Amino acid sequence: MNPDLRQYRFQNPEVIYSDMEVVTASRADILHLEQLSASNARQRVRLCAHDSLEDSLHEMLIVIQGPSAYVRPHKHPGKSESMHVISGRVDLVMMDDAGAVTQIIEMGDYASGLPFYERVDRPIFHTLIIRSDVLVFHEVTNGPFLPNATVFPDWAPDGSDAALAERYVGELEQRIKSATEKQ
Repeated sequence: MNPDLRQYRFQNPEVIYSDMEVVTASRADILHLEQLSASNARQRVRLCAHDSLEDSLHEMLIVIQGPSAYVRPHKHPGKSESMHVISGRVDLVMMDDAGAVTQIIEMGDYASGLPFYERVDRPIFHTLIIRSDVLVFHEVTNGPFLPNATVFPDWAPDGSDAALAERYVGELEQRIKSATEKQ
């Protein structure tokens, strides 16, 4: 059963806002979001529980089709961000300003036994390496959303060239493997 689409405002194929007075999400909603994410170019979608970009608190259910998805490394000066994995597996990769891997957090849902929640309070470059066919997570950050406030490093591709992004992820995977072997 697909949810009633009248309760949603589609900003674009990847960003949806809820018009419900009390925002809820069910298994059917998540399955519908998975279908929507599979049908768009970057294979991801977010359901925003907040009303607008200007809200002081942003809460989102995010679905990303993996494991070939590219999440461009980035950081958020002046913001905190938390992530709660609902389903799937992911490596949250933290990097310093030069792109060196500083921490890898293997995450999964509660039943996986892996960490299922994380919060970052300072601006650290990070990316996601999806380890499952689909990743579903709840993300919370402080608003407002200012597109130019997110910092993207020069050492990672912007994602417009799929082959370049794939090559970068392959190189990052090697660095992750090397860092993991040293532990």
